[in-house]
Amino acid sequence: MNENLKIIFALLAFLALVGSLEFAAGYAFYYVLEPDNKQRFLAMLSPQLELLIELKALGLAILGIAFAIAWQLYVKGPLKIAEGIRIILNAHPSHRLESVGPPEARTLARAVNDLAEHSETLASDLEAKVAQAKSSVEEEKNRLAALMSELSQGVLVCNSEGRILLYNERARQALGAPGNSQGTAALVGLGRSITAVVDCNQLDHALESLRSRLNKGEADPNAQFVITTRTGQFVRVRMAPVLATAQPSSAQRTAISGFVMTLENITRAFEVDATRDMLLQSFTEGSRSTLANIRAAVETLMHYPDCEIVHRDRFLQVIHEETCNLSARLDQTTAEHADSLKTRWPLEQMLGVDLITAAQRRIESRLGMTTTLETPDEGLWIKVDSYTLVQALSYVAGRLQNEVGVQELSFHLARHARIAELDLAWTEPRLSQRTLYGWETDPMLAGGEDSPLSLRDVIERHGAEIVYMMDQAQQQPLFRWLLPLAQPARPLPGAPIRYDESRPEFYDFDLFHQAGQTPELDHRLLAELAYTVFDTETTGLNPTAGDEIISIGAVRIVNHRLLRYDTYEQLIDPKRPIDPRSQTIHGISNEMLRGQPTIDEALPQFHEYCADAVLVGHNAAFDMRFLQLKEEQTGVRFTQPVLDTLLLSEVLHPNQESHALEAIAERLGVKVLARHTAMGDALVTGEVFLRMIPLLAAQGICTLGDARTATEKIYAKVKY
Repeated sequence: MNENLKIIFALLAFLALVGSLEFAAGYAFYYVLEPDNKQRFLAMLSPQLELLIELKALGLAILGIAFAIAWQLYVKGPLKIAEGIRIILNAHPSHRLESVGPPEARTLARAVNDLAEHSETLASDLEAKVAQAKSSVEEEKNRLAALMSELSQGVLVCNSEGRILLYNERARQALGAPGNSQGTAALVGLGRSITAVVDCNQLDHALESLRSRLNKGEADPNAQFVITTRTGQFVRVRMAPVLATAQPSSAQRTAISGFVMTLENITRAFEVDATRDMLLQSFTEGSRSTLANIRAAVETLMHYPDCEIVHRDRFLQVIHEETCNLSARLDQTTAEHADSLKTRWPLEQMLGVDLITAAQRRIESRLGMTTTLETPDEGLWIKVDSYTLVQALSYVAGRLQNEVGVQELSFHLARHARIAELDLAWTEPRLSQRTLYGWETDPMLAGGEDSPLSLRDVIERHGAEIVYMMDQAQQQPLFRWLLPLAQPARPLPGAPIRYDESRPEFYDFDLFHQAGQTPELDHRLLAELAYTVFDTETTGLNPTAGDEIISIGAVRIVNHRLLRYDTYEQLIDPKRPIDPRSQTIHGISNEMLRGQPTIDEALPQFHEYCADAVLVGHNAAFDMRFLQLKEEQTGVRFTQPVLDTLLLSEVLHPNQESHALEAIAERLGVKVLARHTAMGDALVTGEVFLRMIPLLAAQGICTLGDARTATEKIYAKVKY
């Protein structure tokens, strides 16, 4: 019931009570009089009756005003103080009580504020000591986060039910389009089920294989399999168990509390193998007819040595043409598919100029030679084993210095088709081809550093070639290295650091003990559930009149933590103009929405993001109405339970004047950022909801069912 109605009913009851008492007193006085006195009393009262009624009405009005003032001072004032005390105790220690009510209540409020100041000081001192004691733990945490982020492989750790409790950005990218939070990568997050990206039957088979190997007592039990992501990528998965106890007995050997998955994208390797097989098959099949023609011509010449010159010349012409075709086919294959035909030795990608710079430093410092770099292609990336290749370049430079007296060298780097040409040139003297052949097989000695490898070993390791030739333009002898090209090594896109956070938290080991999602959500504690906190921005405020959603922002809460790096944010093209009044609030223009996904594309993605979670919003009925109207068009229905922080605020603080999001955030000590943007409002609502949970528990509202019942009592007619 509204507080104003309570006051009115209480006042009417008070006035009725006073009137009833006066009537009873008058009637009792009249009843005890003698009959003659009764007549005189009525005769005397009759002229004064109108004045008496007016005086009574005035008296009752004064009593009513006094009662209302007393209600505000002695009832509502203490109630507001009580609500403020609960906020200080359970949600926002820095909150202070207003000086409301009578002098006694104001004195109490000041005393409570003083006590809160003292408690906050003690809490600050305690926090400082705890922070100091936890410094080593925090250091280990940072080391773990740094290690996880720098690993070249994706890593996922799941509990026994397949809920993700640790992952790194590489894993997120391996399972979806890198940097795309709406692809498969959006399904990788704390508390989510790995079965969203790995087939459950395949996962069960792998777990059964792990248990079997554990039973056999294998030293390194693991299971390996390959999955295909929604984006068509092949990912190799290696899965190892996390045992329930550190030293399991024979009976506990198969008690798996979780598992670790390492992920490697092998799509490129598959493509290279497929290309190599295709080239081998096409080259084999394509060369059969050529070789058959050559063989037939040669056999004819051998069997008929005395054939006419015209026929002999014709057979020789056939042999020449077929050998030229075969050679051209080889050259074309080498030029177009060189990177697929090279050896599988693991090579690193680096800029060619960086490799040359390293070689120059080594040659100048160890051999004392002068080197120059002439007009290189600075954007050229190559795949090399940098250490052995620099060693090989130094070895060749040393042989040139010691055996032919060369003291100055020049480097040149250029692209030719799909090959990088690295030239090592000098002015004179010229060498014979046999000199290079001899150098290729000798062990490499470069600047006093011995190597067990030969120059030929390094060349074969790179799948490269080295040739000695003359530069016709410069008239310089040179060694030309033909090296495989590589795509530029771009840094893997990571989640941007936002909202004053220093490092994303991609792990939560408490989830080892987290129960899986069950249909009995109403019996689960609020602090145990997973939530998706969301907000929308729209073209206007009337969905039934055609207004549309133009932005959705959402963030997840798992294990009582707001995951600021597991978010969903999407602009949506509404295919209609925005109301200018709405644009002044959210700042989204029509130009910003052109080319963005439509609601038919965005809503299924958002629905998938919200899977297995309770929805939370502020004034959620407004947002849910927009979503409901799109059910038939998109085929997407949001059937999850919904909690509304607006209604929860009225449950917690019925005596507060405002339940707007800014007012609630101020009461609970939540900093408001990016207000009236879908993502900003979702983050603020998430922080507010987390601070409401202990306040609800203090009032006995502990489970999801309790919260839903409490809000339904306020607005029983609200339907989501």
